[in-house]
Order: sequence, then structure tokens, then C-alpha cells
Amino acid sequence: MASKNGTNGNGHIHTVAERIATQEFELGEVLDHLHDHDMTDSKALIEDAVKLILLNVGEDPTRDGLLRTPHRVAKMYGELLEGYQQDVETIINGAMFEVEYGEGEMVMVANIEYNSMCEHHMLPFTGTVHVAYIPRDKVVGLSKIPRIVDMFARRLQVQERLTNEIADALDAHLDPVGVMVVVAGQHSCAALRGVKKHGVNMVTTAKRGEFRTNKDLRDEFYRLAGM
Repeated sequence: MASKNGTNGNGHIHTVAERIATQEFELGEVLDHLHDHDMTDSKALIEDAVKLILLNVGEDPTRDGLLRTPHRVAKMYGELLEGYQQDVETIINGAMFEVEYGEGEMVMVANIEYNSMCEHHMLPFTGTVHVAYIPRDKVVGLSKIPRIVDMFARRLQVQERLTNEIADALDAHLDPVGVMVVVAGQHSCAALRGVKKHGVNMVTTAKRGEFRTNKDLRDEFYRLAGM
């Protein structure tokens, strides 16, 4: 294990560790700090944190195989958690269209693949999302629904909240007669640790408007989704 006396270029990391250990941080202060700095500063902070983890699991962050690991991990988190930098209005960007469509008829986008990270262990969970809505006056561009799914998935999540966030966003911005969302997911935190069961599929649902009260609509949803 690398020495903790500041040799091997790790003195800065131990300084960071001491600061973390001796300071109390409120969420608002952390967010204010991040908003006051650009993404380069945020990535540097993540790199420092990764080096600290490597040290404390018994590794040497300065050895060849790990030298670029903090940089790669920071870049990875930037990609996997980019949803924090997005919002629904910007994604939709006015792509709402008046289209003649049967009253009370359903629009479905099925089998939307997603990748997310469990907020409890920061391990990935992946799966598919099925979304349906009943338009009131307008329909939304086809590509927008998968992008909304990705926006919420690319944050630290639990599947139950992810399901409801997608449904609530569509309900608020599309003003539909009804919305239904079903999310299926396989969770690494259940496969790699704890219960250690592979292939377990978790299914969550969220219903808004007519989908809450109309069983025929729900049955049609499940039939179209192939469930």
C-alpha cells in the first residue's frame, strides 16, 4: 500500500482527505460551490476523490495501470450523470404539433432502453421503458420521449422515482388526457452484492389521468407493450 506520509505524489490527496474529515458540508453549500465553478473544476474534484478511494482500498494511484484511472472515472461520471445538466423544456424545445388523431386514442413509445445508476451504491441498473399517452390537443415529437427518459435516467436514481419523474414530466408538459409509464430494470447492486441474485427483473409503473381509472386502457397498454 502506498505510504500515507505524502510520498509518491499523494500528499495533496491526503490534504483533501483531512479537509473532508474536518469540515461539515451542507448540500446548499456544495451546490453553490459547484455552480460557481466550471465543469473542469468539478472533474478535478472527482479525480481527487477517486485517488482517495484508490489509496484507501490499498492501491497506489501513481502506478502505471491506475495513473489515468481518476481522469477516466471523472469523464465517465460526466457522461453517465449528464441528466443533471438538462431540463424537459429545453429537450422538447417547442416540438409540439397539432395532429388529427382519434379522440381517446393512445400514442405509445415502447422498448426505450436506458442506463442509470443506483443512488444507494452508485452501481448501474439498466432496462427498458414503455411510455404511452392520450393526446388532448397536440402530440410531441417522437424523439423527445426517449430523450426525456435519458435525462432522468442519467442521474443518481431509484427505479421507483425514475418511473414517476418520467410520468410527471410528460403529464405536466404535454397536458394529455392520460399517461402511463412502465419501467423494467436489472440492478447490479442486487447481482454483485447483498442478495447476489442475477437476472432479477424489477418492474415499476406510474399512471396518470385516464390510465388510473380505465382498465381497458391499461389492458391495451400492456397488449401493445407485449407484456
